[in-house]
Amino acid sequence: MSLLLHACCGPCAMYPLELLTGQGKDLEIFWYNPNIHPEFEWNRRYENLQIAADHYKVSLIKGDDSCEEEYWLSKTYLEEFETRCDMCYDMRMDAIAKFASENGFDSFSTTLLVSPYQQHDKIANIAETKARKYNVDFEYIDFRPGFRHGQDLAREIGLYRQKFCGCIFSLEESKFRDKIYRSFEEG
Repeated sequence: MSLLLHACCGPCAMYPLELLTGQGKDLEIFWYNPNIHPEFEWNRRYENLQIAADHYKVSLIKGDDSCEEEYWLSKTYLEEFETRCDMCYDMRMDAIAKFASENGFDSFSTTLLVSPYQQHDKIANIAETKARKYNVDFEYIDFRPGFRHGQDLAREIGLYRQKFCGCIFSLEESKFRDKIYRSFEEG
């Protein structure tokens, strides 16, 4: 049974990949994160996810890489969604469910379910809705018990570990904002 695993970044992918490959799952990773910017950050996260994929010998599929910055800044999404996070989860779960369905995968899941900082139940509910919409199974896996272990694995192989979720709003709200901007300049 083939699984398409949406991944937001290398560090969050480490534990799910260790677990799933250890179970002998037939899987590929799907990168679709137009919420992440600036472009430098998007590239850095993609490159580090590729390192994680290579580490576990899993294929990485690159989805559409457009950034919807103007859409977010306009706040037009609030006409359809309660929050920017709702919009972000919906956009990404829709893309992975559609891709999984159109490309012969039996199911999909997401590494967003590893982070204790994400809205876990909301992600799962949105993913279930998208699974029904595209007639593909959503494989719910609570990866949170392995979050710290995954972060340790990421550190061991030298992955970049970010300090904000990826969207411009979380960057501006991060207590590490100035340090993050300096890292863009140094990169």
